[in-house]
Amino acid sequence: MILYPAIDLLDGRVVRLHKGAFDAVTDYGDDPMRVAEQFGEAGAVWVHIVDLSGARDGARRQGALIRSLCETGLRVQTGGGVRSAEDIEDLLAAGVERVIIGSLAVTDTDRVAGWLQNYGGDRITLALDVRQIGGQYRPALKGWTDTADTTLDDVIAAYEGSGLAHALVTDIGRDGDLSGPNIALYKRLATDYPNIDWQASGGVSSLDDLRAARAAGAAGAITGKALYEGRFTVGEAIACLRDA
Repeated sequence: MILYPAIDLLDGRVVRLHKGAFDAVTDYGDDPMRVAEQFGEAGAVWVHIVDLSGARDGARRQGALIRSLCETGLRVQTGGGVRSAEDIEDLLAAGVERVIIGSLAVTDTDRVAGWLQNYGGDRITLALDVRQIGGQYRPALKGWTDTADTTLDDVIAAYEGSGLAHALVTDIGRDGDLSGPNIALYKRLATDYPNIDWQASGGVSSLDDLRAARAAGAAGAITGKALYEGRFTVGEAIACLRDA
């Protein structure tokens, strides 16, 4: 399983949001380059970068910084404010390995399926943020202020035949609160859709959470706050997953 240490960027600073709320920001400093370098020195291969300024404003805002982060030698998966094929091409040209598509993956499945076919499944990751309502998982939109009428499974079905290979799913009820990932959800997704590499996102608080995500069939795990709060280190996480 791949560890994706996370760097959330807001106006050039490293932050974490609690359940996606821009009025609940924890600031971890103004040197994202050093944070990325430390992740790499500890053994990380990938880094998960979110342009929160772009996500907030609806257009990419920190392209130059993301380009610099690609020069650290880490493989970069990033999103936030990606709205067009031009955005994807700019990020790929900057050295990004995988571009994350969020709300559009739910609201415009035909266009995103076309991007998958055009750029290839290994260059795009869908980010599906969900909340459980009436026993079903429904995608959250507009900064988690709105909920789609469709279900998570409906969205996944829309990408059949598109070459979709990577998707991260965040249970927003667990994001940023260190309550543990939704292991039952990842186990079901890995079982029902084995051709997709699922990334566990939201709630990781311990090495046991990483072990559980791996046992559930997740291909990757994104962790941010647990690293910044000292629950475990990147090195400990990599050793844990290697020995699991």
